[in-house]
Amino acid sequence: MTVTATLEVGQAAPEFRLRGPGGQYVSLSEYKGKKHVVVVFFPLAFSPVCSHQLPDLERDLRRFESLDAVLLGVSVDSHYANEAFARSLDLSFPLLSDFDRGVSKAWGMLIPEKGYSGRALFIVDKQGRIAYRDVAPTPAEIPPREHVIAALERMS
Repeated sequence: MTVTATLEVGQAAPEFRLRGPGGQYVSLSEYKGKKHVVVVFFPLAFSPVCSHQLPDLERDLRRFESLDAVLLGVSVDSHYANEAFARSLDLSFPLLSDFDRGVSKAWGMLIPEKGYSGRALFIVDKQGRIAYRDVAPTPAEIPPREHVIAALERMS
């Protein structure tokens, strides 16, 4: 039950338009030419590992912002569940619902036998290309956020 993302550094990032907080849609393309986007795939809201990973990212949010990046969390949970999960963790970055699993599949993150995505951090640069990827070998492991921060620093 491991995930190996099919996306490679340098490839165009697959577009998405997913429901986030309040049911509002968020698109990857709305950041093109404006911000780097750190796409955070996480398996399931309210799971123990996700409940540890996402607050760690929140603690470094100002650092991400200072590097001209936004964070977007993506899971297969409904936008209602993600909104409740974000509230319970006091997260200020949006968690987006890939309820039909199309984005997880397009990004090579879907674990079909489980019905949820693996855990990964991707950077999509301002041109819409994958600039960095770190896919955890298993959903129980967390890609180090320090590595994605270092990659953003190199891009600045």
